[in-house]
Amino acid sequence: MKNGLDLGGAYGATLGRIKAQDGEKARLGIAVLMWITHSRRPLKVDELCHAIAIRIGSNDLDNDDIPTISALLDCCQGLITVDKGASTVRLIHSTLQEHLCTHPDLFDRAHSTMAETCLTYLNFQQVKDLPAGSPHDPRGTPFLEYCSLYWGTHMRMELSDQAKTFALQLLCRFDSHISAKTLWKSINDGLRFDCHSFNKPFSAMHCISYFGIPEVTNTLIKMKRWDVNQRDGAGMAPLIWAARHGHEEVVRLLLQERRIQPDQEDTSSGRTALSWAAGNGHEGVVRLFLGRRFVNPGSIGRRWGEAPRLASLLFGRRYVNPDSSSESCRTPLSWAAGNGHEGIVKLLLGRGDVNPNTPDTKYGLTPLLLATQNSHQGVVELLIARKDVNPNIPDTRYGGTPLSWAAEYGHEGIVKLLLARKDVNPNIPDTRYGHTPFSWAAKYGHEGIVKLLLAREEVNPNIPDAKYGGTPLSWAAEYGHEGIAKLLLGRGDVHPDSSTKSGQTPLTLASVNRHHRIVELLLACIPHASGNWVPS
Repeated sequence: MKNGLDLGGAYGATLGRIKAQDGEKARLGIAVLMWITHSRRPLKVDELCHAIAIRIGSNDLDNDDIPTISALLDCCQGLITVDKGASTVRLIHSTLQEHLCTHPDLFDRAHSTMAETCLTYLNFQQVKDLPAGSPHDPRGTPFLEYCSLYWGTHMRMELSDQAKTFALQLLCRFDSHISAKTLWKSINDGLRFDCHSFNKPFSAMHCISYFGIPEVTNTLIKMKRWDVNQRDGAGMAPLIWAARHGHEEVVRLLLQERRIQPDQEDTSSGRTALSWAAGNGHEGVVRLFLGRRFVNPGSIGRRWGEAPRLASLLFGRRYVNPDSSSESCRTPLSWAAGNGHEGIVKLLLGRGDVNPNTPDTKYGLTPLLLATQNSHQGVVELLIARKDVNPNIPDTRYGGTPLSWAAEYGHEGIVKLLLARKDVNPNIPDTRYGHTPFSWAAKYGHEGIVKLLLAREEVNPNIPDAKYGGTPLSWAAEYGHEGIAKLLLGRGDVHPDSSTKSGQTPLTLASVNRHHRIVELLLACIPHASGNWVPS
């Protein structure tokens, strides 16, 4: 086979042979290919065999219906194979996956069928009878984990009325169902929450908000059986799960509920739903929150922490603080800026009650510092366009300004933006080593940044760092950055004979580290009558 057309033709011919088999074999072959193609993770052999055996809507699994893997291999005409190392079943090649995905007509309602199958399994009597509070032996119900973790994912991708009916059957007993514990354990393991027990409920409302299925969410809200503000084992309320994962319609439904507390913080990190949405880049969800009624802490004349009682009286707890901070004092703006979500940063900066300079309490990182450290140039541009953004605020851990961090990390575009602000002080040293932005750029060989800094008249190229006494030229000489050394020595105000605290000159450092070209440049310098050093 020489090209994709030949390969596609071969796959098509094989699929035609699968469909031409006796009725049951053809059904099994197509069903197996559907599951392998659309499953959310590779299926183990036992999982696939059980999935194929489930009759949608039945009350229990008939073990006589479970096919052997050899039978399934035979039905698929060589298109699938067993990965013996992982005990999973897979397609013979990635090109087959591409072929099957580009021919959606091969499988009728794949995701809704898979959701209905998973929910049928979870509603089996033998599964419902499993105790939720004790360790589970997966050998009797090998398909339990997959169904518990992914029924909602398939359902969100393709909803059917039958899947909704099955989901409500499960959710009405979800608090005591083993799938609740299975799903929660997976979430806990994946996100590494600081909680390892199932001592708080992961309710039906939490579950459906996590999966993000608005049609079922609406039904659960109307049933009024669940507390929409209840926290689970990670301290997350349903609204936080929906906002965290960007389930916009579910967030909208929850915000319309009169009992909702939209500014409720989780107990794991002290973050609100708005904070999670901003940090994860869910702009539509952020817009929903910013459209709520607000209480401006300044208008009350007290801290926001004392305002909820008054806000509750005024607005029936329908308040959101767009400048709220988590336990680490990172505001929604800080999370959005640090993760590079420009649209959300723009939304938040468009409000008059968001402080763009609020640092976190752990490291003293402002939104501008976070954006700079993570090289989000577009966010930096939005922030420094604001006159009320202070570009010289250092972090409290290392004392580095935004310019210092940008120079150290080599973010040339950000350095250029920062230097365009006339109120940026380019000579502020950090408190870690006492390096100026110039020293950081020279040390790590960021020649373009050195040129930008040298273009600023107030930049002093001779400031030694506080810890070692090294100047920018010393660092360039020690690390062998010839271009930077040449730039510095081309000026008339750089001292090539300045020594560090240990008495080493740039010439000594270049010689010890065998940077011969820099040694030659330094030796070519002679004392000038004015007292400055210039190239000879």
